[in-house]
Amino acid sequence: MIFTDSDLQLLLAGIFGLLIFASLIGQLIAKFRCNECNRKTIENLNQRINAWWMMSIVLLVAILIGTIGTLVLFICISFFALRECITLTPTKLGDHQALFWCFFIFLPIQYLLIGLNWYNFFAIFIPVFVFLFIATRIAINGNTVDFLGRVAKIQWSMMIAVYCISYIPALLLLNIDSYDGQNFKLIMFLVIVVQLSDVLQYVFGKLFGRHAIVPKLSPNKTVEGFIGGILSASLIGMSLWWITPFTFWQAGLVSTLITLLGFCGGLCMSAIKRDRGIKDFGTIIEGHGGMMDRIDSLCFAAPVFFHIINYFFG
Repeated sequence: MIFTDSDLQLLLAGIFGLLIFASLIGQLIAKFRCNECNRKTIENLNQRINAWWMMSIVLLVAILIGTIGTLVLFICISFFALRECITLTPTKLGDHQALFWCFFIFLPIQYLLIGLNWYNFFAIFIPVFVFLFIATRIAINGNTVDFLGRVAKIQWSMMIAVYCISYIPALLLLNIDSYDGQNFKLIMFLVIVVQLSDVLQYVFGKLFGRHAIVPKLSPNKTVEGFIGGILSASLIGMSLWWITPFTFWQAGLVSTLITLLGFCGGLCMSAIKRDRGIKDFGTIIEGHGGMMDRIDSLCFAAPVFFHIINYFFG
């Protein structure tokens, strides 16, 4: 597909060109402006750029392989994200059998349903069947201590780490008029706009941030960063209308919506981290933290993005 789709080639050239530019800037700053006061910040910046290289290459390889490669990639992402969510709080012995089903049975089935193009079952499998099973399986073990909290923790983890994230490869299921064989570009659009919104909110917050939105939750999320990040990412999304089935203005509206949802996702995940007294969900991605730290905004944006396209363009 990459070899025949000139729009996708142009998009990839832009992404890797931007990464080359960012890498050069990062190295120049490290060489000429680095001192003891800002060394840690610059090291973190270059670690983040290196991680973006790795993540972009992995996504490119998955797209080159096709639907199977994309599904395998997101199975791995969901697995590590689910692991991080579950390890936040200690589990009891009676929960382990339910967790076994979640990791090794339900997670693969959710993605198998996408591979089989079984939309009607994919959309309800986890929120109906899996949720009822988890509660029942834990109840059978007879341990009622904090029963509701234990069940809710596993259900919430399955919802955000597996169900919501599975909507990203599920974009490949959509049938859109005059857009056959191009659905990979919807995945690229979603990931680029939402992730850039995160980066730009951070940058605007660092440059102009004065007023924290929720000081007790996340002092780094500021009103100035929020406005600057959402607006600039929406403009970038609008400028990418040519890789989507949207018109110019539709791309802008959709981009604004998914960036707002991405902000909500990041805010909720920050609330979980503050509740557990941790800074990051993990350390699997150098400079970024855990898998959940990188995909938190996509958890909220992906399902709504899918259903908007399915309802209005499918």
